[in-house]
Amino acid sequence: MQTIAEETCLPVDIDAQPVVQAAAALQPVIRSYQEEIEREQRMPKALVEQFHAAGFYRLVIPRALGGLQADPLTYLRVVELLAEGAGSVGWNLANNSVGQLITLGLPDEGVHEIYAPGSNTVLAGTAVQGGGQAVPVAGGYRVSGRWRFGSGCQESSWMLGSFQILDNGQPRRSPEGTSLFWRGVFPRAEAQAVAGSWDVAGLRGTGSFDWTVDDVFLPERRTMVHAGAPLDNQWQRWPGVTYALPAQAWIGPHHSAVITGIARAGIDALIELAGGKTPRGRTGLLCESPQVQDAVGRADAILNAGRVYRNAMIAALWHTVAAGQETTLEQRARCRLAAVYAADSAREAMDLMYRYGGSTSFQRTSRLAECWRDLHVVGQTVTIAPEWYPIGGRAYLGMDPGPRLR
Repeated sequence: MQTIAEETCLPVDIDAQPVVQAAAALQPVIRSYQEEIEREQRMPKALVEQFHAAGFYRLVIPRALGGLQADPLTYLRVVELLAEGAGSVGWNLANNSVGQLITLGLPDEGVHEIYAPGSNTVLAGTAVQGGGQAVPVAGGYRVSGRWRFGSGCQESSWMLGSFQILDNGQPRRSPEGTSLFWRGVFPRAEAQAVAGSWDVAGLRGTGSFDWTVDDVFLPERRTMVHAGAPLDNQWQRWPGVTYALPAQAWIGPHHSAVITGIARAGIDALIELAGGKTPRGRTGLLCESPQVQDAVGRADAILNAGRVYRNAMIAALWHTVAAGQETTLEQRARCRLAAVYAADSAREAMDLMYRYGGSTSFQRTSRLAECWRDLHVVGQTVTIAPEWYPIGGRAYLGMDPGPRLR
């Protein structure tokens, strides 16, 4: 049994954690499935089963529910390593875990339904506001809607979506007159993926299709108020530092880990290429070029600087919470900006590798092309968008940064 002291301490060596070692060991397996993942736009059933066996789908679930209750640095390292294997795989695991954290805010009856003993819960869906409408009925709601970006819906068992409740045909509002949204969790069998709605340049394997439900009964136990913030701290009734952390320790860092994992794969891809390629019109290998040597050295330093900053800011939040103190607005801002900066560092490193891969980089089947496509799709997500820099800047300047750093 884990002691209180162990519970409040981050692992000294993240890479020594068994679940992290399992992620590293699965990279060759993921690579062997890459063509199928891209073609079928989903994770193969055999790979999903290996993820269950390794505990990846239980990473952030409380031990009381049969989960691993991983700290955020362990979780992010698993995501990062899986993304090195294939960006789509890391992305889906990252989103599954954040969706699970959100569902821990459901009423107890709903939580225990979704995470019943022996269940293999994989969660997909859309955490942001909007997409559905609901009519109140006895015991719950009748819900219809269409949501975008249902990453992992091909392998999921549950879908998370946001909706508004209609009273006499009008959306229910707060006492202040603002729009109100609820979140609901639907069995995957009650949802339909919209064919052809995920035709993209990168991350094709995520299967992030639009998805719909049509007049589905949603019981009250599987609903919760969606107040606007990603997690709203409704999950913090679960014991442990992991569940007392602010949202900024998870949201933003989760996609940042995907992009830094892909960039690491991109650096390794150029290193492998450079050791065997002789560019046209030259007599020496690509690795003998001083420009390529410089680019590899710079890319590795740039990428790791961002990663270390991100991890340090998450650790600072952890230690503050573990000491029984409240996190500050500045701490939360730094954590969120560190995630964005790590993502920008990954983009810079990947662009260097793509540039020095020469004509190999734009061949569709090359590893460099795969990494570049996937990385730039991840980089477009709002969780690590440039708009976070002025939000953080306002916090540092003593100005109101808005509600997103609550």
